[in-house]
Amino acid sequence: MKHELAQHKPSRELAQRRSGTDEVLLLWHPESDRVELCVRDRVTGAGFRVEVAPAAAIDAFYHPYAYTAGRDDG
Repeated sequence: MKHELAQHKPSRELAQRRSGTDEVLLLWHPESDRVELCVRDRVTGAGFRVEVAPAAAIDAFYHPYAYTAGRDDG
């Protein structure tokens, strides 16, 4: 019996930038059609990931802390 590996589409990096010690990535996950914002401090390793609406993606990319501060995830 031959086992076939599932076809997994990797995430696509839509945008990347660095500001001070922060690295900001905007990723698209084609399998689920989701857009994700990833922020990581390159010195401490601390960071966060959050799903963003496609219409808000570029604003979230350029203003990640303002974007996440305005979210109500509770």
